[in-house]
Amino acid sequence: MDLKSLIRDIPDFPKPGIMFRDITTLLRDREGLRYTIDTMAEKCAGLGADCIVGMESRGFIFGAPLAYKLGAGFVPVRKRGKLPAAVHFVEYELEYGTDRLEMHQDALLPGSRVLVADDLLATGGTAKATAEMLQLAGCEIVGFSFVIELTGLGGRQKLPEGVPVVALVEY
Repeated sequence: MDLKSLIRDIPDFPKPGIMFRDITTLLRDREGLRYTIDTMAEKCAGLGADCIVGMESRGFIFGAPLAYKLGAGFVPVRKRGKLPAAVHFVEYELEYGTDRLEMHQDALLPGSRVLVADDLLATGGTAKATAEMLQLAGCEIVGFSFVIELTGLGGRQKLPEGVPVVALVEY
């Protein structure tokens, strides 16, 4: 299936010069969505993940059904202040300022084998911060799975060396 044909390009969003890759058109297509989840699961089945971690918010869309397909658990990584219990957190740099990701401290046991899932790998900041938090929690990161990778932005180089990265579509 040609997933690129289901992803809408929106020029100059959120600012001039940016080509936004809109996945809402992929999500509404029942065959495209099924193909995306099935293919992510196929490509990641051999990694032996016992839990999938998805980052807010589009990582939830792909991470939860991926966990279901792989027979794994799912753990959400949220933005600051969204989780009610004690959290692990990592602050990371944005283009203008910083942000913070959080995960419940009791969400994963040390030694858990974790696959990180999200819709997009661009500059790698969110995925890198998530990886750092998982490593602080004593988890083993077995892979990363993305629907889209923007290869020219170098995000893959920010991820832990030697950890498999799956991307279904590259721009």
